[in-house]
Amino acid sequence: MQAVNMLQAKTNLSRLVEALEQGREREIVIARNGHPVAKLVPIDTATAGKRIGVAKGLFEVPDDIDAHNEEVASLFMGGGLS
Repeated sequence: MQAVNMLQAKTNLSRLVEALEQGREREIVIARNGHPVAKLVPIDTATAGKRIGVAKGLFEVPDDIDAHNEEVASLFMGGGLS
């Protein structure tokens, strides 16, 4: 972890960001009057994995899955149970 004062951070911002990008630094603390006030860290660039179809083959959809659609819709529209 590198610590820099505000003037150094303003003057060397491009270099500090480059150090984060290249992995030379994991975080940089910016201080004002000798007191840490901010932390410069890289954005996590890990991409999310595949989501569509993640449960494929893990369960079976029953043939009568739509049998109660009208009743459910009625409940959402303020109707009671029949």
